[in-house]
Amino acid sequence: MDYSWVILALISAFSLATSDALAKRSLEGTNVYLAAWSRLVFSLPILIPVLFVIPAPSLDKVFYQAYFIALPVELLTVVLYMKALKDSPLGMTVPFLAFTPVFLIFFSYLILGEKVTMWGGAGIILIASGSYFLNLGKMKQGIFAPIRAITKERGALYMICVALLYAVTSSMGKMAIEHSSPLYFGALYFVGLNIVFIPVALIKGRPELRNYISSGHYKKQIIPGLLYGVMVLSHMSAMKLTKVAYMVSVKRSSLLMGIVYGYVLFREDNIRDRFLGGAMMLAGFVMVVTAG
Repeated sequence: MDYSWVILALISAFSLATSDALAKRSLEGTNVYLAAWSRLVFSLPILIPVLFVIPAPSLDKVFYQAYFIALPVELLTVVLYMKALKDSPLGMTVPFLAFTPVFLIFFSYLILGEKVTMWGGAGIILIASGSYFLNLGKMKQGIFAPIRAITKERGALYMICVALLYAVTSSMGKMAIEHSSPLYFGALYFVGLNIVFIPVALIKGRPELRNYISSGHYKKQIIPGLLYGVMVLSHMSAMKLTKVAYMVSVKRSSLLMGIVYGYVLFREDNIRDRFLGGAMMLAGFVMVVTAG
């Protein structure tokens, strides 16, 4: 069995976790939209050369349909993600990202016709459950606090939408890859996302734009941006080789890596409380890899 997709998915997870950790260190006192835009911009030195190095594939109608459906949805997820982080506590929002692989079981079947095995589906559920518990930390409100928050926290609703929309963009991305090539689509897709994100960043960050540039704060997003570019290319390459639900599930290991970064960089002290979530994710990881 070819496990190269697992290696690529883990590279994608590591790149994303490292990019997020480094980006988080630079967010204090910074407009989140400008920071997000900066990270996207600095991914371009990794992505743009791909468009000139690899042969351009023949693009058909299906590719363009998938591309232009996914792109505005991807932009919407970025905006909703930012609004979720702004309007509600992390503990009430981030756990819902765990549901993307679960949504993918259905969306990848409807859009791509991909069916996961019973073993693989059980692994996805374990990873999603582990991801959920992983993000709860020491919440005094209990493990169902984020669920109860749906009726009270606007950010929780935003993040549920994000998790659902990620399932759509992942499936549409897989369709576009199948009608082009992983690296070409990944580069072209995020170049497009950079372009459509410009007006959002300028509108939401306009009052702080001058100071953001003159202070050189944008430079702190250079390394996170380059790592983000690596994440994109490895993510797309992995999706070509396996079912999209399996790939995204394995990529959720970035949450485990984020816990380590949280301890090392931010002195977060709730690693023991997250052991159950980590153990569930690792068990699910083994099940998905075996099924894939």
